[in-house]
Amino acid sequence: MSLKLLLVTPPFTQLNTPYPAMAYIKGFLNTQNIASDQMDLGIDTILRMFSKTGLKELFKRSKSKIKGSSENAQRIFTLREQYINTIDSAIQFLQDKDPTLSYFISERNFLPEASKFQQLEDLEWAFGTMGIRDQARHIVSLYLEDLGDFIVEVIDPHFGFSRYAERLGISANSFDELYSELSGGPDRQTGLSSYITEIMLSILAQKIESSNPSLICFSVPFPGNLFAAFKCAQFIKQHHPKIKIAMGGGYPNTELRSLSDPRVFEFVDFITLDDGETPLLNLISYLNNEIDETMLKRCFKLTDGKVSYCNGSLLPDVKQANVGTPDYNGLPLKKYLSVIQLTNPMHRL
Repeated sequence: MSLKLLLVTPPFTQLNTPYPAMAYIKGFLNTQNIASDQMDLGIDTILRMFSKTGLKELFKRSKSKIKGSSENAQRIFTLREQYINTIDSAIQFLQDKDPTLSYFISERNFLPEASKFQQLEDLEWAFGTMGIRDQARHIVSLYLEDLGDFIVEVIDPHFGFSRYAERLGISANSFDELYSELSGGPDRQTGLSSYITEIMLSILAQKIESSNPSLICFSVPFPGNLFAAFKCAQFIKQHHPKIKIAMGGGYPNTELRSLSDPRVFEFVDFITLDDGETPLLNLISYLNNEIDETMLKRCFKLTDGKVSYCNGSLLPDVKQANVGTPDYNGLPLKKYLSVIQLTNPMHRL
């Protein structure tokens, strides 16, 4: 099989570890000797945003919008040089690259503070005198949440550390609102002028250039990464029209089982349901002209302008014993962020 696959988890799922779906798919593809690369576009985007260079651009773009914003946003903007000068150290600390910063951070005079710190609990009660590293991680997490609040208010109201434009994907009753956002001009908040979208697409473009895939597969487990998946797919259709695009994951499995809107296929070529191994094998065979579309498995596609559901495959689903070992190769495992947003001990564990 000659196809080269790129497996993508679009923004945003989680900060502390890769979402495992694509690692399982890649592990299975290894057992079939099918070449594939993978990327967690969410963590890549976050790390680009929350860097010294990223914050400089963020505050530069917010300068014209800060007038009339909340007192908290104006405070953060006033302290922008402190945020710019501390962000790289804060991120490295959450990546466990510089644990010695624990004491500086816990003294509460290293990082700038905004509204999230107004509700700060008694840290000595929450962490004791021995939990300095956890205490510092909590403080850095609040520091990032302050920046997140600033982004939501001034730059992009759809931003969230573990979700993006989640409201647009919450209800699958209609594609209208999502389609409107995707079709919006550069004046739209989530249009091509969006700071987050620009970062996301620039990283994706670099990966496509280095990987040179013929099929890109998006895993969409939650409503919070549906919009980003479609935005990426739209970019691929515009700039790499020969690349085929497939989508699967928890969101299609639960919300798109009765898909009928042909506009969806302006962005993606295939949507598969449930266990992904056999549908992906059939899809690869189809793209290699080895089977016709009637032999696809649990797959939506556009046929003669209408949405068709193809499920004629005779291949059974792959048993758990045969799916292979999850392969995390290509993911930046040492760059995920160990945040503590709540002082609850179970959350810290």
